[in-house]
Amino acid sequence: MELEEQYKVLRSQTKWAELFFYQKTDVLYQLTFLFTQRHLKLYGDRTVDQMVQAARSGKQNIVEGAEDGMTSMEMELKLLNVARSSVHELREDYEDYLKSRGLTCWDKQHPRFDGMVQFCRRHNKWEDYAQHIEKMNAEEMANTALTLCHMIDKMMISYQKKLEREFVTEGGIRERMTAARLGYRTNQKEEIARQQEEIARLQKTLEAANRKIAALEAEITALKAANAREP
Repeated sequence: MELEEQYKVLRSQTKWAELFFYQKTDVLYQLTFLFTQRHLKLYGDRTVDQMVQAARSGKQNIVEGAEDGMTSMEMELKLLNVARSSVHELREDYEDYLKSRGLTCWDKQHPRFDGMVQFCRRHNKWEDYAQHIEKMNAEEMANTALTLCHMIDKMMISYQKKLEREFVTEGGIRERMTAARLGYRTNQKEEIARQQEEIARLQKTLEAANRKIAALEAEITALKAANAREP
């Protein structure tokens, strides 16, 4: 028999593939891989491996955090922090690339800034970006990646705050185990008490029925005795 919902110890697993910030980290990884292949030296440049690994770490730690979160919200929060740190590291690499090559880091005053932000906000899947990547130059790719980095970080902060509120109200696995055990014991005690009350009620009903039977038997005996005395 399955445990009732109120006695669940494990948290429901987060569907990480449906998280928008995870989907954006996947886009960021694919974009970064292509960017390094195109615009950085493939051999002898450690930045290639660093950027690709940072992008991958941001994505994979979200997945691992969601998996571990079933038993440990603390571990999930830690891994989300690792993911955010990786995204921060990647952001620095893109900013350094633009600065070192005299390219423009787009700000709110840039004529293409709003359009880029709106596109990145609306689209979460790599398929939406892939059709445009071939036409992008290094500056466009880097600024798109930077926009994704900022959005992912902001979304992850909001998600972490949600988890923190959940932790405060529901506790970790130890608290859930204790609550489940106490709840189960309380339920058992309540069931035993209910059964004892039912037994006491049935005993009273049985005693009343026995008294009625005894009264009827006495009445029958009296009638027989009276009939026996008649001539």
